[in-house]
Amino acid sequence: QFYNNVNLYMKNLYMKKILMAVFLVSVAGFANAQINNPVLWSYSAKKVADKTYEVHITATITGNWHLYAQGTGDGPVTEIKFTPNPLLTFDGKAREVGKVEKSFDKNFNAVVKYYEKTVDFVQKVKVRSAAATVVKGSVNYVVCNDKQCLPPKDVPFSINVGGK
Repeated sequence: QFYNNVNLYMKNLYMKKILMAVFLVSVAGFANAQINNPVLWSYSAKKVADKTYEVHITATITGNWHLYAQGTGDGPVTEIKFTPNPLLTFDGKAREVGKVEKSFDKNFNAVVKYYEKTVDFVQKVKVRSAAATVVKGSVNYVVCNDKQCLPPKDVPFSINVGGK
């Protein structure tokens, strides 16, 4: 009986350790996912004239991270790539709406431009017909904080425009 009780106790202890290890790995994975995804993207289109839309690609930046502007010079940049669509014409380059910050970054040995908290990339698009279509593409971006930069990331998007 004594050995059975000891054996049962050891099995319970072993199971508790396994459950604790699984729990800790899960929590660490969740925390890592939060750290490695500090930018939340949202997309919308607003009709501004007949067959003309403003496509909004909005970044919400969490914590103390910052997202680089499209033209930062020698440092990292945010690049918006649009997939060609014969039903669309793009009017110029996407403009940035937000509070741009500029500072010298010793890591890149350059003055860089970036956004904290939020930035809205706005692209004017003209639809060639009354038919509904989709603006597709991707955003390639880099985010950094005062301790580290995350690797460049591509995020695809798809935004409906046109139609009635």
